Amino acid sequence: MLEIENISIGFGVREVLRDVSFALLEGEIIALLGPNGAGKTTLIRAMNGTLPVQRGEIVISRKRLSEISRREIARHIAVVAQENETKFPVSVLQFVLSGRFVHGNAFGWETENDIEIARRALADCELDDLADRLMNELSGGERQRVVLARALATGAQTLLLDEPTANLDIAHQAMMFRLVSERCKTSNASAVVITHDLNLAAAFADRVLLLKGGKLFVLGPPREILTEENIAAVYGVKVLLDENPVSRNVRVTALF
Repeated sequence: MLEIENISIGFGVREVLRDVSFALLEGEIIALLGPNGAGKTTLIRAMNGTLPVQRGEIVISRKRLSEISRREIARHIAVVAQENETKFPVSVLQFVLSGRFVHGNAFGWETENDIEIARRALADCELDDLADRLMNELSGGERQRVVLARALATGAQTLLLDEPTANLDIAHQAMMFRLVSERCKTSNASAVVITHDLNLAAAFADRVLLLKGGKLFVLGPPREILTEENIAAVYGVKVLLDENPVSRNVRVTALF
């Protein structure tokens, strides 16, 4: 379990997050929603320990994140970030294998088990045929899938994904959410996913967290949270809500 306890973060005199608290439970996916500038990426960075908090605590497995090493954090938490450009010539397989470093193997000295795990992650992300390609030769969407494969290969129990579908077509968007959902359900892993697609959030998330102005506005199941009133209050837009006829999930259509 990852617990966020009344954290606040600021840059200079500007406070970006204020008194945010929630717990990420085993096996669940939380969709992190909110307009640009609401503090979503800042929250993800704090949850990964790459950005220190000014007040409050982040606790994982009953340990304060601020008191454990980067290596130990990486054993628990894997990140799929927005910025995934790789400028050095490393192959796709080598890049995914680098995620196994946290288990005690030096880069270039991977075990057969590490290689098998990496290749399985590549296959899950439909990247088998790109294993020997260089990362800096891939498209943005291909790199995004490789970064997901690396995160899956780490075996981390907490996945933090910052707009992971931004460069993906609709088929690979669904694939990415399906893989994350399967990992959470079969391995008691957990995930926080930043997305601007409210319908993807409704389809895959167990809970939705709406951020507004650096504060937690509301948190709960998608059907309870994605209401006309909440969306208007957070995004300033009117929407039409109905039900997906196949999945029965709430469906959101913006009105212009």
